Amino acid sequence: MLRSGSESSVGDGLLRKVTVNKIYNVLFLCTGNSARSILAESLLNHWGQGKFHAFSAGSFPKGRVHPLALELLERMNLPAEGLRSKSWDEFAAPGAPPIDFIFTVCDNAAGEVCPVWPGKPLTAHWGIADPAAVEGTDAEKTFAFRKALKELEARIKLFTSLPIDSLDGMTLQAKLQAIGKSRSAPEPV
Repeated sequence: MLRSGSESSVGDGLLRKVTVNKIYNVLFLCTGNSARSILAESLLNHWGQGKFHAFSAGSFPKGRVHPLALELLERMNLPAEGLRSKSWDEFAAPGAPPIDFIFTVCDNAAGEVCPVWPGKPLTAHWGIADPAAVEGTDAEKTFAFRKALKELEARIKLFTSLPIDSLDGMTLQAKLQAIGKSRSAPEPV
């Protein structure tokens, strides 16, 4: 028979276990949802090691993923299957997965009026230059996509290394914003 003091410690241990094993849903937003947010979705699903489930969407989705984004993901052996350009309305609708974090990856999406997100997820702006807007040679376009991927990868690695479960909301919010201001990605090769 358990004493009342023992019951609470068993319950506390179960609560910790549930929190530690939580999978966080993360939504990356961009205007067109064809390049940067798609790259971020793939990268977090790769580096998140089962602790994160990433999604991406756009305020005015292009309706297709940029071919250079898909080529780069495949070349880097990153997940590309099932990626599609979609509206952010899918994630504000009833029955959508609950979102814990939202990151805007383009300056346009950061300034737009977003839907009301259920559950009040933490948000931050992680602006990245649009590789799909680069004009020039194929090599210059490819370089722009690799640069965007490397910048996103650096930020996502910082994000996945955060001790999310042990940070209070204000500290976590500050760290998310600081990650968005980091420019620590090496130049792509």
